[in-house]
Amino acid sequence: MSKDDPLPRAYGTVDEAQAAIGLARAECRGSDTETVLVRAERDLWVVMAELASADLPRERLRPGETLVTDDMVARLESEIDRLMATFEMPREFVVPGGGRLAASLDFARCVVRRAEREVLCVAHEDSRVVAYLNRLSDLLWVMARCAEEETLTARGDAS
Repeated sequence: MSKDDPLPRAYGTVDEAQAAIGLARAECRGSDTETVLVRAERDLWVVMAELASADLPRERLRPGETLVTDDMVARLESEIDRLMATFEMPREFVVPGGGRLAASLDFARCVVRRAEREVLCVAHEDSRVVAYLNRLSDLLWVMARCAEEETLTARGDAS
């Protein structure tokens, strides 16, 4: 299989997303944020394993190891809800870069969104990979807003 085929492009972009999350994690060592990011990085191994196993019968895949599960998606949704309850989210577009951690989280979010787009054309119809990546990008957005709560710049706030 050529490296520019859709499948290796998809799991290669997921690998890139994992590295981008690692950059963000380097900015928050020893924090609750780091714990959440490490879990996401490990989950992305499962995403890549499922994508790399596209030729195998789905019943051979192991939930949570080589198959993304509903529980993995639900865990992201719970974390989003938990964080959103901690402060009022902006109602306007946000200018990224209120700090190194927030900027790193926003960069990781963009890479995850690109991975989501790449995966759309290769994921099995029963796969939860696209849903997982979608919720992960939303979680990264919320985490970035939490990280820059004090320095948040929305449209119209600054010239």
